[in-house]
Amino acid sequence: MDAARILTALADLAPAGAERTFDVSGAGRPLIWLPEPDRGPRGARLDRLAALDALHRDERILRRGLAFVVGGADLDGSRRRVRVPLLAQPVRLDRTRRGYRVVPAGDLELTSLIEDRELAARLEAAPGLAGPGWLGAPGTAAWLTAAAEAAGLKVVSVLAGPPRSIDDGVLTGVAAAALFTTRDLLGGRLRDTLRGWAARPGLAGTALHRLYLGGASDDAPPEPLADDGEVLSPLPLNPAQRDVVRSTRTQPVVVVSGAPGNGKSHALVAAALDTVDRGGSVLVATQSVHAADVLGDLLRRHPGPTPVLFGDAERREAIAADLAGGAAAGVDDATLRADEAAVAAARERVTAVSAGLVAALDEERLAATLPGWQPLLPALSRDAPGLFDPGTDLTAVRAALAAATRAGDGWWRRWRRTRAGRRLHRLAGAADPPVDRVRAALEAATAVRAAARLAATGGTDLTAAWRSLAEADAALAEAVGTVMRHRSAGARRWTDAARRATSGLGAALRAGRNRRRELLAGLDAAALVRALPLWVGTVTDVEDLLPPVAGMFDLVVLDEAAHIDQLRAAPVLARARRALVAGDPRQLRFVSFVADVDVSSTLRRHGLDRFGDRLDVRRSSAFDVAAGAAPVSWLGEHHRSVPHLIQFSARRFYQDRLELVTRHPRNERADVIDVLTVADATVVDGVNQAEVAAALDVVRRLAAAPPAGGIAVVSPFRAQADALEAALLAAFDVDEIERLGLRSGTVHAFQGSEADVVIASLGLVDDDPPARHRFVAEPNLFNVLVTRARAHLTVVTSLRAPTGLVGDYLAYADRPPAGPDPDPATGWTAALAQELRRLGVPVRPGYPVGRWRVDLCVGAAEVAVGVICAVHPDGVAAHLERQRTLARAGWRLHDAFASRWSDDPIRAALDLVSRFDLA
Repeated sequence: MDAARILTALADLAPAGAERTFDVSGAGRPLIWLPEPDRGPRGARLDRLAALDALHRDERILRRGLAFVVGGADLDGSRRRVRVPLLAQPVRLDRTRRGYRVVPAGDLELTSLIEDRELAARLEAAPGLAGPGWLGAPGTAAWLTAAAEAAGLKVVSVLAGPPRSIDDGVLTGVAAAALFTTRDLLGGRLRDTLRGWAARPGLAGTALHRLYLGGASDDAPPEPLADDGEVLSPLPLNPAQRDVVRSTRTQPVVVVSGAPGNGKSHALVAAALDTVDRGGSVLVATQSVHAADVLGDLLRRHPGPTPVLFGDAERREAIAADLAGGAAAGVDDATLRADEAAVAAARERVTAVSAGLVAALDEERLAATLPGWQPLLPALSRDAPGLFDPGTDLTAVRAALAAATRAGDGWWRRWRRTRAGRRLHRLAGAADPPVDRVRAALEAATAVRAAARLAATGGTDLTAAWRSLAEADAALAEAVGTVMRHRSAGARRWTDAARRATSGLGAALRAGRNRRRELLAGLDAAALVRALPLWVGTVTDVEDLLPPVAGMFDLVVLDEAAHIDQLRAAPVLARARRALVAGDPRQLRFVSFVADVDVSSTLRRHGLDRFGDRLDVRRSSAFDVAAGAAPVSWLGEHHRSVPHLIQFSARRFYQDRLELVTRHPRNERADVIDVLTVADATVVDGVNQAEVAAALDVVRRLAAAPPAGGIAVVSPFRAQADALEAALLAAFDVDEIERLGLRSGTVHAFQGSEADVVIASLGLVDDDPPARHRFVAEPNLFNVLVTRARAHLTVVTSLRAPTGLVGDYLAYADRPPAGPDPDPATGWTAALAQELRRLGVPVRPGYPVGRWRVDLCVGAAEVAVGVICAVHPDGVAAHLERQRTLARAGWRLHDAFASRWSDDPIRAALDLVSRFDLA
């Protein structure tokens, strides 16, 4: 069994090509003819189009067509209205003083109705195609006629400008530009792509082979050894994220899952940077443009290698322009050596500060055990008096005890045990004390000395040390990011072959789609990724940007994989030797129109019946296939939303596996979900107009002080989303839409996106058919709907008696959230909490933040501080990790160890209250 047969089967299950579309206009979407291709006058129609584009800024819905065929014809067995642009390009509208400038935002595409690739390539290569003055050039009419005929549309005449009216009785060519909107993504020739990959060599050593067939073939490279080394990253990482990075170094397939806001993007970017820094190359592929933008922004916020960002076709022009400028000489070896020395110095600083903290915390931990030893000291000092002598070397006692109790036979080991026993007796000051008594006395003596040293030095105060550690961590992250960036651009990467490959890539990106693929196939892939080792973009753009070479990259990172179908994921997985796959199967999944009978017959035809669990393209996403090939690493820490916005999903969909690092007294009881109930609503043609009006009122109220992170208006239903869109366009012009950061769409369109404020219109009434109620209550859709908001969610509903999932959520949203349950305190922590309460200060012991507990949360709301009263029970390493996590989450922390106030909680409470002004 080989990967080629898998790809052939997937090709048979793929759509044969893009749907034949003969009319890009429609109800409410007319063609808007332009007097000039690159500009248009201000007017109601262009103003509305600009506002619509701003409302869907992540979707790239605006197109400019050049050279149209319009009219009517008998096509595919019926009379069809025809409005076909022979050339189309994604564009933006930039406002000027007198009108709009039409700005290209992506590739110029020849119509997919032309199926002959060679002919399409010749048409794309026409001199001056779509350039300045092309529409009025002498040869344009002939080009338009030939292109229309190649598309199966024979025109009777060609107009030199926009038509006054269109005769639907004949087909007419129009050498003019017009704007239109579309929400259809380019489907491409996916079947041809997959068949082309099935014929390519080298698939045996790819991530695709490993995901579907389990292991490497005999001629694939051997598995690397396990790697448990240090993870240095410019990004702050928690232990689970660091484990993902380590696994990616050695495992052929790594799978990561987590809820929204649980740090998947951080883990993916950190793993990508680590692979590049170790000499590898990485392709990061996402489902949506927004997800690619998120990863790109994350890379820009932290120092590190500069990626080639191709999140959608809009970025190809920028890449081509950069490559056309040629490559610099690269970073020289002297600079790299200086960078590595800076990292070494920064790491030594972190190590030194950490060592000081470890020593101080260990001393505090030992001293804290003294009260437990106190009743035993008289007996233990009699059994082993030498251990309590200030001059006794307790380290030597510990070594002698270990040697005297070491197991093993043979005269030599027995002799060494006897010798160590005599030394132990001498140090203990007793003739023949029992070993267990000596061990207990040693621990007690260690506690006594630690307490004595702390008493002599005034106790443990780590304020300056924690500040130094934060500064050292930041300096190390900066140094690591700098050396990563410089290594990825080192002079040794830029060989002659690399320069030729990058120059060839620039030329390919400037060519048309059909010619581009030919040019990409001829590039030196190894040299290209050596010079440009980190690529971030969308799965749909990979085929149009990169050479089709199996195993071209060392690692492919597939984000949003639960939303990616196998057909689109397969060519991406074939491009790398290892895979890091991330997704959340509890969010919206991909939509497939492949029938079960087609899947079954295709698998039988190719002899792949036993692979039915993996090749069920109707139900199994790329994430599902990966999860069947490797263990799934769970990221549990949540870093995005306040508790009220995420706790319902945490309990209902994630079985309370989320650890809320965002929890703080300032937000724990914040009621940030409003339920706006609309009375006497009806649904007509799928639209609940009363909810549309209510949602619009909410936006108007927000307009006075809009949130910095934007406003999103969403609905599960397309008809309701379209009605909301129309109302927003009628109420707000493009300037207001941009000022408010306003967006709208369906829940499906908004997956992967987020906004500070989300307004969700359910669009339901109680009398709606059960199918509509089931659609909204589908768990994956509902989970996405209620987790898009970062700060506030308003649910607009007309339901009077909601039931099931929707009813449970509305009941949850209508109640203010409860605070977390405290842990009971003991010992010094309990005594300090009692004294603080006597002073009238709010105190909660064991306050939960993520997977950690703050010993005492002192104060309320914004002024609350975290008070650490003892070393973490899991040890000093856990104590350091907790301190770093809480500090990054914005907590003000203060140590209040008993040794600082000689075990006097009254003094400690008075000091804390005065220091933090908590009275």
